[in-house]
Amino acid sequence: MRPDDPSLKRMIPPTLKLHEKFYLPQIVGGLLVTGKHILSASLGKGAITVSYPEDQHVPSANYRGVHRLNKDEQGRVKCVACMLCATACPAHCIDIVGATAPESWSDREKYCESFVIDELRCIYCGMCEEACPVEAIELTGLYDLTGLSREQMIFDKTKLLSVFDLTRDAEPMRYTTPPPKAGPRPTEVEPSGLPGPKA
Repeated sequence: MRPDDPSLKRMIPPTLKLHEKFYLPQIVGGLLVTGKHILSASLGKGAITVSYPEDQHVPSANYRGVHRLNKDEQGRVKCVACMLCATACPAHCIDIVGATAPESWSDREKYCESFVIDELRCIYCGMCEEACPVEAIELTGLYDLTGLSREQMIFDKTKLLSVFDLTRDAEPMRYTTPPPKAGPRPTEVEPSGLPGPKA
């Protein structure tokens, strides 16, 4: 577009009056909004703050907070060291060392000898609990996660299991029994699309 284009419309900035040059209408408008909120809060209407920590905030049901490692009915860690959570983690904050399960643990071949989550690198997306086939890892509603050093924010297996002990009454495991295994289909379908013989 050329500067001398006849279709070009030039905009002329408005001329401000004296009180507009000092932003008086905007200042008065802001004070009115603030006074309105103070008045409604003092009357008990519209207060959206809580007196923390005396009044604890209750997050929504789908809030994703601090991780925990779940235990089974015998008090053992449910993790079978399949590494799916560490593989699915986009932040690469999960480190697992697997080991052969004791012979008395007949329901699994492996278990996690070491399980570490860096809570500072985690983005709390929930991909780890979605990927876990045995529901061993869950994100809880704990939101007041603090630490005095970076090392304190790296949760090992012991700390993750202690979070389970801390939250299991308030937040029971979503799956207390393992998901049902896929059984044989009632009718096998031949590649031709016709029903085959029943097993």
